[in-house]
Amino acid sequence: KQWYQRRVAITAGGKSVGLNVHNNESYKWLRSVGNNWQYDVKTMDPKMLARLYKRFDTFDLDTDGVMMMDEILYWPERMRELCNASDEQIKSMQDAVQKFFVMKGVGPDGCARENWVEANRVFAEAERERARRGEPSLIALLSNAYYDVLDDDGDGTVSLEELKTMMKAFDVPQEAAYTFFEKADIDGSGKLERNEMVLLFQNFWMSEYDPQWDGIYAFKY
Repeated sequence: KQWYQRRVAITAGGKSVGLNVHNNESYKWLRSVGNNWQYDVKTMDPKMLARLYKRFDTFDLDTDGVMMMDEILYWPERMRELCNASDEQIKSMQDAVQKFFVMKGVGPDGCARENWVEANRVFAEAERERARRGEPSLIALLSNAYYDVLDDDGDGTVSLEELKTMMKAFDVPQEAAYTFFEKADIDGSGKLERNEMVLLFQNFWMSEYDPQWDGIYAFKY
């Protein structure tokens, strides 16, 4: 019954409603600032589609085809279990996760799998628009919240061992931490600085398809 209620809320006549200013916060925000960008599936590389769908399936814990906010908030709780994090840090992470995923299309009725790719692409355009306008990045907000929790020893950087904790929290094979670390550690210091982690997340989520980012969450094709 719960699955049926969710599906009815986001579909009509057996077809996906699709995303627009009425059901997607990123489209709504873009239109409010005069940006008329519109998603076109024909521009998507099939491997980028596969990458995004794999990410959806990680978040869709009950595998019902609808990502709900309570499923996403499971991950900060996992970080609480695995890291020496304070209640304040976890609360900051939860707030960042909610802001991030609302703009990624997870509304009160969740986000259907068939709308997930479009939700990601319009979010990416909204992030580019925020950058052009000098407004704060939501990717940076989320990345920084995770960074603060991962920096277990409080030295202002994230080590490879600390990064492995994040992979464990997301049920990703820990060997992915080595690829993630290699790609993120731009200056070769052996430690991840805050801006390096933000940049990697931005490249992974916002750039056009590039196979060099496939391995950072063990997504290999």
